[in-house]
Amino acid sequence: MFTSKDIYDVIVVGGGHAGIEAGFASARLGMKTCIFSISLDAVANLPCNPSIGGTAKGHLVREIDALGGEMGKVADKTFIQSRMLNKGKGPAVHSLRAQVDRRNYQMEMKHRIELEPNLDLRQGEIVEVKTDDNNNVKSVVTRTGAEFLCKAAIVSTGTYLKSRIVIGEFSQESGPDGVFPATELSKNLQNIGVELRRFKTGTPPRINRRSIDFDELEEQIGDDVIIPFSFETNGEGLVNKVSCYITYTNKETHRIINDNLHRSPLYGGGGIVGIGPRYCPSIEDKVVRFSDKNRHQLFVEPMGLDTEEMYLQGFSSSMPEDVQIDMLHSLPGFHNAQVMRNAYAIEYDCADPLQLYPTLEFKKIGGLYGAGQFNGTSGYEEAAAQGLIAGINAALKIKGKEPFVLDRSEAYIGTLIDDLVTKGTNEPYRMMTSRSEYRLLLRQDNADLRLTPYGYELGLISSERYSKFLTKRRMIEEETARLQNLIFPPSKEVLNYLESVGSTPISTGARAAELLKRPNITYEGMKEIDRGRPDIPDDVAEQVEISIKYEGYINRQIKQAEQFRKLESKKLPEDIDYSKIDGLRIEARQKLEKIKPSSLGQASRISGVNPADIAVLMVYLKK
Repeated sequence: MFTSKDIYDVIVVGGGHAGIEAGFASARLGMKTCIFSISLDAVANLPCNPSIGGTAKGHLVREIDALGGEMGKVADKTFIQSRMLNKGKGPAVHSLRAQVDRRNYQMEMKHRIELEPNLDLRQGEIVEVKTDDNNNVKSVVTRTGAEFLCKAAIVSTGTYLKSRIVIGEFSQESGPDGVFPATELSKNLQNIGVELRRFKTGTPPRINRRSIDFDELEEQIGDDVIIPFSFETNGEGLVNKVSCYITYTNKETHRIINDNLHRSPLYGGGGIVGIGPRYCPSIEDKVVRFSDKNRHQLFVEPMGLDTEEMYLQGFSSSMPEDVQIDMLHSLPGFHNAQVMRNAYAIEYDCADPLQLYPTLEFKKIGGLYGAGQFNGTSGYEEAAAQGLIAGINAALKIKGKEPFVLDRSEAYIGTLIDDLVTKGTNEPYRMMTSRSEYRLLLRQDNADLRLTPYGYELGLISSERYSKFLTKRRMIEEETARLQNLIFPPSKEVLNYLESVGSTPISTGARAAELLKRPNITYEGMKEIDRGRPDIPDDVAEQVEISIKYEGYINRQIKQAEQFRKLESKKLPEDIDYSKIDGLRIEARQKLEKIKPSSLGQASRISGVNPADIAVLMVYLKK
């Protein structure tokens, strides 16, 4: 072993989406940072679906961007189809999703890392994290025996940690896409006090486009007007380049699966031991669990512009290769499909997130942070969000500054991390809009209004961007105030407009804001009678309309959030000995001692801690 002359403030273990955002954040906050990846060809890889965003995940990407992260910008530059999901529902659940060119996304992100000041990128497997006598991180060691000194380390190993792929009866130690697994680090992490568990995920086959009969598929086109992920991306001129398609499983597909369940590693026994994701199960799992359904929807998505590989979303499987082919050939449009890459399941080690503070630092190991799938989540977007927060907090700790923690009422990122460190997870955690009790406040469209001031204060948002943000916020406030003060008379013009949109006529003057609250009236449509309307950007108009239309619901959630923050403001000292607090139930004492909540609010969300226990803690705090 030798000690490298390169000394870093922060070392990031893993170059996936968590590691990338952690590296960027740390470096941009002035820390000399290095990202280590087993293979530089796997940096920013999209080993599963070639997309960024989706339901609730799109919210996370926009929040990452609002704080100064990179994922949204690269997705905007490399997308090939963009769609806003759930447009038939209210704005709280609108979620942006983009198909990206897999290789272009990788290359673009990797190049940005290479160009970033203070940030190095190195190929190498980290096999050991070393700590000093006080159990604080002091260095990491590579498989080749090089020791790199550092003040903090962020573990973002994705699905590579002691990973194993499974296809029917076949299995081998491997990371995604045939990349080497990280086989040594698990043992070291356990030796320094990290509790690990085993999770599983999977991926569907990739099909040669030439072998698909698209006449049997439903075409799915992108949006006419494209909304970018990044608030800095100019949406003008953005166009969709590809179509996606839809097909369905059928009775024959289900028969093939049921006839071969005894060969499935999930059901045949002795194969897969890791716990898989509830909300993204394999196709054989779906067929078994939802046996009453005659078909399941599948999405056929291009992997990029310069490849014929097509991704079959919803058809993840660990079935043997011959069964996979029979299943595939039973699908409409896939009778002659040629498989380019087999579907497989992958098992990997990850940490119990209850060991983490809300900063994502390990409670028992100073300067060691976890991020991404290593913390028990699934998805690129959840990973990137955690990486950003871990990178920020590692830098802040080294600088001796207060940590940065978002609460549940401020961001989906706050909800994600609070769920992990307070409730834990027994399966790969996926973000969904239903997980947030404040989702009308935490919309994807207002992520910049909620979080960009934080990004600027931290130093991740430039002065130029912040100046543009302040201008946008001022325009929203001015136009909202104008509509609240503008009164329309019951003139012929106004009455004709109301009749044309099927809205009740008025007999006296009515405020523009009150008319806008009516279901058939839109801000865009009201310009017909609003002669004094200023020329404002579309994103400003969107915020004005939503804030007025949903004012009552928004105000109600604001009050709920204020009550939430009152409990959050009641801090619990870290050195409380819960065993000595009279009145606490045994289960509550054990859970509180393990998680060591930072506030009364966090304590109230711990499974096994009930309202009576919280009342006991309130009395204790008053004393």
